[in-house]
Amino acid sequence: MNIVGKRKIWFTISLLILVPGLLALYFWGLKPGIDFTGGQVMEVSGGQNQTEVISIVSPTGVKDVTVTTSGSDKLLIRYSDKGVGDSEKIHQEIKARLAQKGYIESSFDSVGPAVSKDITRNAILGVALAALAIVLYIAFAFRNTPPPVSPWSFGVTAVIALMHDALLVLGVFAILGHFLGVQVDALFVTAVLTVIGFSVHDTIVVYDRIRENLRRYNKPFEVVVNESILETFARSINTSVTVLIVLLAFFLFGGGSIKFFILALLIGILSGTYSSIFNAAPLLVVYNNWKIKRAKRPSSKKPKKAS
Repeated sequence: MNIVGKRKIWFTISLLILVPGLLALYFWGLKPGIDFTGGQVMEVSGGQNQTEVISIVSPTGVKDVTVTTSGSDKLLIRYSDKGVGDSEKIHQEIKARLAQKGYIESSFDSVGPAVSKDITRNAILGVALAALAIVLYIAFAFRNTPPPVSPWSFGVTAVIALMHDALLVLGVFAILGHFLGVQVDALFVTAVLTVIGFSVHDTIVVYDRIRENLRRYNKPFEVVVNESILETFARSINTSVTVLIVLLAFFLFGGGSIKFFILALLIGILSGTYSSIFNAAPLLVVYNNWKIKRAKRPSSKKPKKAS
């Protein structure tokens, strides 16, 4: 199986998968939850009829109402009361309306705009620092790799692969946010960072085998990369399938409060498995071939005439 030789096919598949999400991100963007915009969070007990609770809360005029399950008989209500009126009066009105239907408030929290701005800034900073740390760490870990590849190429291509996975998750949630009103919160950022970590872990397994085989065989670089992918193929698939089975069980039978967190992990880990096999390692070959062509290119500088 010549995976590396068919790299243009794999890159095209990745592009086709990413384009709808990227367009959704550009035109619609993500639908931020109250963790990023500010709002209120109520936890009530007394049942799990989400549709009924939404019909009770919505007439008060609050916006972006979402209701998810929390525990065996509790619901988590999130809403934004910006521009509606006094927050405390609205809270008491919602509390009274819910009490008439048998729902008792067990906790109440408010997320202010200042806190939400900090969360947004820290989320972006966290992803950026994680990507930089990954490049530096992989470059250091693969510093003794035999030629023709440089340790930096391992780090950069690994980050490109994880960006593929992160962008896919972001794109899918941009589409879900536009059509289904799915919001992203701080837990979503946790999911994206987890996907990044898993993607890098899977990629490093392949890269480590490439390094070993470069020392072991005197073969063309493209052949070594392809054999290394095939040698780690079963391990990558088996590891990912076992994780996906557990996540699927959580998605189907877990609480509604973590449903979209699990969905982000499912999409990201499935994408990470694909990118580590079909994108990350073939990108090393693309970079190496470009470097060879560049070295063979005649210099544009003309030799100086002797005086």
